[in-house]
Amino acid sequence: MMRVSGPTIADIARAAEVSTATVSHALNGTGRIGEATRRRVREVATGLGYGSHRTPRTRTRSLGLAVTTYAGLAWNFVEVAYFSRWLTAATAAAHVHGFALTTLPAERGAETLWHTLAVDGMLLLDSPEGDPVLRALRARGVPVVFDGRPADPRPGDIWVDNDHAATTREVLDHLAAAGARRIALHSGYGREYYTHAVTQAYEHWCTERGQVPLLIPFGPDDRVGRAFDPALATAARRPDAVYTVYDPGGRQLLAAAARHGLRVPDDLLLVCASEDPGYAEGELEVSTVTLNPEWTARSAVSALVALVESGQAGPPGQLTVPAGLRVRASSQPPVVRCQRS
Repeated sequence: MMRVSGPTIADIARAAEVSTATVSHALNGTGRIGEATRRRVREVATGLGYGSHRTPRTRTRSLGLAVTTYAGLAWNFVEVAYFSRWLTAATAAAHVHGFALTTLPAERGAETLWHTLAVDGMLLLDSPEGDPVLRALRARGVPVVFDGRPADPRPGDIWVDNDHAATTREVLDHLAAAGARRIALHSGYGREYYTHAVTQAYEHWCTERGQVPLLIPFGPDDRVGRAFDPALATAARRPDAVYTVYDPGGRQLLAAAARHGLRVPDDLLLVCASEDPGYAEGELEVSTVTLNPEWTARSAVSALVALVESGQAGPPGQLTVPAGLRVRASSQPPVVRCQRS
């Protein structure tokens, strides 16, 4: 009778990111290793099925999805329109390919989860520098496809992303054409590539035009836009346009402008990167940038399925999805709006 092969000590060592000697000591109760390490190694071994002689059962093919930015904080990313639309499209695409899709919480919690998670491949969204989830998946040899350029890509890595430099320049050129002379960027919160790429493109654009960059820090809990107060308080420092690159930023700017007696777009032009349909409704329609999450999700799932099934998903590097600027009233000067009405 053929013996069913199982995980080896070397497999456990790779998954737990320890030496084979440490694994041996942990499993045998020997050696001088910390209790936390011993417990973690044993949990990883159990999760991988080490020592089990049961006949393997057919398992549904599955992909995992995790948003790993913001250092593992417990936040509900599904409430953000971009991630919500991404997740819906990715689930549908996975099912078309015959895969289930498991969505993991943002709070990483038990570290052993990533060492034992039973998936055929992982979709990582906004993976930051030093991502421990990515490190654990690489140690196990789990295929990964990224939404957003990884902080430290390796040869063979595949990611789906927009051309953030081109999109940023398009937004800034649009605001300048609408009459803006001092454009502020509302950004700088996350450590993911998106924030870095947009900020760098903004600073380059300002340098080319001899303008001093005005960076306003974004805070997810800053509902009334207090971060804008120093810039809006005095006419000498006041921007005449703002590009905010996170979903809540548009509402934060509108709240701050109202507090300072400023009107959008008469006194202040606004563009917000967001998938929230609410920005196209109401008394003031806000110009938005869409990053096309559905297109991105379908591309990422297709690449990961190809990687899982054949070991190849086409040339490594970036699969580029175009973003789109949707111009509405908030970034049009009064004279233009009058001409179109």
